[in-house]
Amino acid sequence: MSARAPTAAPSTPEMKVRFGENLARCREGADVSQEELGFRASIHRTEVSLLERGERMPRVDTALRIAGSLGVPLDDLVAGLEWRPGYEIVVPGSWEIVERDGEGSESPDVVPEDRPAPARTSSGDSQ
Repeated sequence: MSARAPTAAPSTPEMKVRFGENLARCREGADVSQEELGFRASIHRTEVSLLERGERMPRVDTALRIAGSLGVPLDDLVAGLEWRPGYEIVVPGSWEIVERDGEGSESPDVVPEDRPAPARTSSGDSQ
C-alpha cells in the first residue's frame, strides 16, 4: 500500500465563525426562521443553529442546499473565507520539497532516519 497525501484538512475556527455569521445574515435578510430554513434545506433546525454559532462547517452539498433555500448565491455564504496551506508539499517519489512560493529545493543526500537510503546502481547494472 502506498502512502497518500491527506485528502482533507480541518476547517479553522475562524472559517466556521465567518460562515456562521454569513449564514445568520443571509437567513435574517430572507426573513426565514432557523426551523423554516432547516425544512427547506432538508437539515435539522439544530444543525442550522450549530452552523450559525460556528460550531460546524457544512459540506459543499449542504451549503448549496442552504444557499438555494435562501435564494442567495453560494458566494454570499462563503464571503470572506479563504484557505492558506499551512504545510509544505512533498513530491511523492523524490526528495524534493515544493515550497509555497513554488520554488523547490533538491537534497537527494538527505535521508530521513525512518526510511532507508535509495539503492544506487551504475547505468549498466540491472536489478
